[in-house]
Amino acid sequence: MDFAIVGLGNPGPQYEFSPHNLGFLAIDRLAARNGITVNRPECRALAGVGRIGSAEVLLAKPQTYMNLSGTSVKPLLEKWELTPARLIVVYDDLDLPWGSLRIRAKGSAGGHHGMESVIRSVGTNEFVRVRLGVHPGREVRDDVEYLLAPLRSGLRKELDPLLDRAAEAVESIIADGVAMSMTKFNRRAGGVNEEI
Repeated sequence: MDFAIVGLGNPGPQYEFSPHNLGFLAIDRLAARNGITVNRPECRALAGVGRIGSAEVLLAKPQTYMNLSGTSVKPLLEKWELTPARLIVVYDDLDLPWGSLRIRAKGSAGGHHGMESVIRSVGTNEFVRVRLGVHPGREVRDDVEYLLAPLRSGLRKELDPLLDRAAEAVESIIADGVAMSMTKFNRRAGGVNEEI
């Protein structure tokens, strides 16, 4: 096994198309693009094994609810004998504008409770993450309510391009490495490179 790619979200149909479930949706898109089925219960997650390019990968969606995601991620890494250096986590980020994407090689949780759980459980913040921007561009009165509610129709229409970019970013990390992928994907509108 070369990589574990974990998308964060909440189980249950009521959360399926909420901003907080973009990690799950990105895993679904990545799986569909690469012919991987993610439906096997494993370590409190739905998981699937396959190949992305020449790499053997584990795709997983923890079913623990967001704030306990790490209690699934750590056993998955242990079962497949992977270090956190071989972990890629995909998740929503309310600090980034809707539709944006940022790759980071390491860093803090930035207030994201699912990431806090993963960092705490695996014992390090030195693993790759793909952050998907979900800020709607207007004032959000209640962060939790916004993150757990179904996406408004306007944002839902813009979901496909973001999920495609998320899948492409993960594929790039696997094929080309983190540094090159950050240069390619961490761009603002107009092509200006964001801080790396």
